[in-house]
Amino acid sequence: MRRKDYSGKDSGSEEKAIMTTCNSHCGGQCLLKIHVKDGVITRIETDDGEEPQLRACLRGRAQRQRVYTPDRLKFPMKRVGTRGEGKFKRISWDEALNTVAGELKRVRETYGPGAIIFRGGGGDLALLHSRATIDRLLGMAGGYSQNWGSISHEGGRYASLATVGTTYTHNTRDDLLNSRLIVLWGFDPANTVLDTNTCWYLAQAREAGIRIISVDPRYTDTTAAFAHQWIPVRPGTDAAMLIAMAYVMLKENLQDQKFLDTYTIGFDRFKDYVLGIEDDVPKTPAWAEAITGVPAATTENLAKEYATTKPAALIAGIAAGRTAYGEQYHRAAHTLAAMTGNIGIHGGDSAGKCWGGFHGFPFMKPMWGSTLKVTNQVDDEAPRRKYAITGGKEIRDKGRINTSQIADAILKGKEGGYPFDYKLLYITNANYINQAPNLNKTIQAFNKLEFIVVQEQFMTATAKFADILLPVSTFLERNDICVSQAMYGYMSKAIEPLYESKSQLEIATELAARMGISDYSDKTEDEWLRYMMNESIVPDYTEFKQKGVYRPEASKQYIAFKKEIEDPSNNPFPTPSGKIEIYSQELANMNNLKIPPIPKYIETWESLNDPLAKKYPLQLITTHLKRRAHSQFETIPWLRELQPQVVQINPVDAEARSIQNGDEVRVFNDRGEMVIRARVTERIMPGVVDIGQGAWYDPDDRGVDRGGCSNVLTSDRVSPGGAVPYNTGLVQVQKV
Repeated sequence: MRRKDYSGKDSGSEEKAIMTTCNSHCGGQCLLKIHVKDGVITRIETDDGEEPQLRACLRGRAQRQRVYTPDRLKFPMKRVGTRGEGKFKRISWDEALNTVAGELKRVRETYGPGAIIFRGGGGDLALLHSRATIDRLLGMAGGYSQNWGSISHEGGRYASLATVGTTYTHNTRDDLLNSRLIVLWGFDPANTVLDTNTCWYLAQAREAGIRIISVDPRYTDTTAAFAHQWIPVRPGTDAAMLIAMAYVMLKENLQDQKFLDTYTIGFDRFKDYVLGIEDDVPKTPAWAEAITGVPAATTENLAKEYATTKPAALIAGIAAGRTAYGEQYHRAAHTLAAMTGNIGIHGGDSAGKCWGGFHGFPFMKPMWGSTLKVTNQVDDEAPRRKYAITGGKEIRDKGRINTSQIADAILKGKEGGYPFDYKLLYITNANYINQAPNLNKTIQAFNKLEFIVVQEQFMTATAKFADILLPVSTFLERNDICVSQAMYGYMSKAIEPLYESKSQLEIATELAARMGISDYSDKTEDEWLRYMMNESIVPDYTEFKQKGVYRPEASKQYIAFKKEIEDPSNNPFPTPSGKIEIYSQELANMNNLKIPPIPKYIETWESLNDPLAKKYPLQLITTHLKRRAHSQFETIPWLRELQPQVVQINPVDAEARSIQNGDEVRVFNDRGEMVIRARVTERIMPGVVDIGQGAWYDPDDRGVDRGGCSNVLTSDRVSPGGAVPYNTGLVQVQKV
């Protein structure tokens, strides 16, 4: 056989290999080597180049089966059955685009542009072919109603802006090797990745003798592989445990007072709350035990260990922030990192939300899709949201509908206090019905709309509710660029688009022409990508495109807030005070007891003390599985073989309900019901059940979900700061 040239050029053999970057929203962006023969992907390998290699997980390795799965959307389609029934007929692109353009014009002219809601998600996390294409189109067409809040981690974003003034809050993962103690709080990178190579560095840390502690309601794969100690904690009570740890530090005089005096503001007010001077309730470990279920001695020991082992990294996972008042958990985590002086140093961490998303670090430019954004006059001219947080330079006050309350807005409209009555919904890069909380309410809302257009790759639960379906190509069928935590990836096109699928840019450009927007795009795909990279730190676009990856030197052991700590007079924190704001005057000015100016424990709704717990006594959490990235990959046979969709339940709770492992059970509350198999396991604490999020909604004739979609059970009630409570909810489980 003749030699293969892995630069992507065919050196004489029939097969060629193309390097590209995976971007499936699993929390990492890894290199893939796509082998192509006669225009068909034959196999996929991963990075085997320079260290540290950016090696793909099983989801990336399964992209071939995903591209060629039989349930790919092949052609534009028009709904012929009832919404949700999934009955469509094939139509031409001309008819599809003319219909969409006509409906956008009709609704805008009849009701005004505010009647149009656009929901773009993270299905394709790249610079060009992303939700930003439709964002730009609708903005240029006169605007639309946008939604605010990261459905994944708004609680963490809000808390970080209030406390340290930015969402760039954590060190690169390689710096974990400089720690002496690592505390993983609700953090499971063995399943969620949350930055490529996180597990690789945890494995090295464990081998190096660095102590690792995991705090989580579940004995996760991450805990099993890396942790020396597991501390189970009740969902929604994490802030109470952190605050009790602060109590121990104060009583034992273990806090880094010099750090607090130099870099923070308002610690005395927090101290008064913790010691009970404010409310006559000392926040002791015994106080926390009744709330969290964590023995007082365990909380005390963890507090002492974290305070006296330096440097120590508290990695604050976003799962505990996806609860009612999840902002308080994140604010408390920041505060403990400050109390121990672990901010801005090697081996420490600010304990901001554990994952920066796909924006990279501050030196990584450009931002995701930022170069495509235009003014949206509907919401840009709106008054500021009442409880929006400014932080420092990152103002987050746009949009008047929380991402998880689109259904509420559609159902209630002006009469319910929203600024418009909503008539048209445009969805791209998102399986909203499946992934938004309170699924049955969302279905009611979708059925009220006059028109729904969905851009998709598969017949998802959301796609079934579309009036017009537009098939989108996958990232292996176009060129693009992604920005991850520590590198830029060039996403080389491996094959031609299958069937009649089009890229997001092609769809938006053709729609723009039909809507009379002549200046939507004046560039080719490659010209757009070059333009986007003009202000980046990539020195040579052509070389970057050829190699497929660029790793900035600055990304090696990057330390968040290093400059602020080493030279505070010239590098203040990007907060109003220039310091870490344990007490936030901006929050105090809101005068809202549910958004206090200092971190506090606020009991969640649907806690075990809620009267509703008599009817629904189990707390539900909705975690992430290895085999999916949210709802992506759900129908891929290779991955379905890996993990069945089940409800995990502790043997104590199972025995009380006569449930055996593998039994079919009902899981239900007032919002919905499903039938699913039970997995009886000691890997989840008593009183808590877990249903992996992302399984596709599949109702039977009675409307009972048989697909295991956790969001038939979750609530769309939102914290004042925007935290979405996927992990706050009560259910009952019964044997069928």
